[in-house]
Amino acid sequence: MASGVEELLDMLFEMIDEAKNAPLSSEKCIIERDRALDLIDDIRSQFPIELSEARKMMANRAEMVASAKREAEAIRKAAEDRARQMVAEDTITSQARQRANEMMRQAEERSRELKRSANEYCEDALRRTEEAVAEAYDEIKKSRARFRAAAGVSSVPASGTGSRPIYDAAADED
Repeated sequence: MASGVEELLDMLFEMIDEAKNAPLSSEKCIIERDRALDLIDDIRSQFPIELSEARKMMANRAEMVASAKREAEAIRKAAEDRARQMVAEDTITSQARQRANEMMRQAEERSRELKRSANEYCEDALRRTEEAVAEAYDEIKKSRARFRAAAGVSSVPASGTGSRPIYDAAADED
């Protein structure tokens, strides 16, 4: 006996195909009723088994499709998360680079300002020192002139004496 619905249907088809034509009709045929009914009963009995198997296959297919969709969704979400993370890292890196550039600019500006201030301070200190030295030099010249006047010392040393010449600040000014 046949095992599957397809085989049973094939047997029923062959039975009808090989059946003799009915008298005076080309479209009608004569078949063995009991044999045809037995084949139909066998087909009916096989349907629940094959339908059950087909349903199981459809359920397995649906589960595989759902699983593939879940996996695809997980992959998509992971890719989106990774893309967001990369964008965030890129943003952080960009912000850090901008902050570093800003800090470098500020440091260079501060360095220029400190250099300018140091130059101004040095210039002012040298000017004050120069003024103090000039005042001290003037004071020394005046003191010396007073000393000579009080001592009655000539500004030109006598020639022939072994003494050291006297410094004449007034002669330096000329």
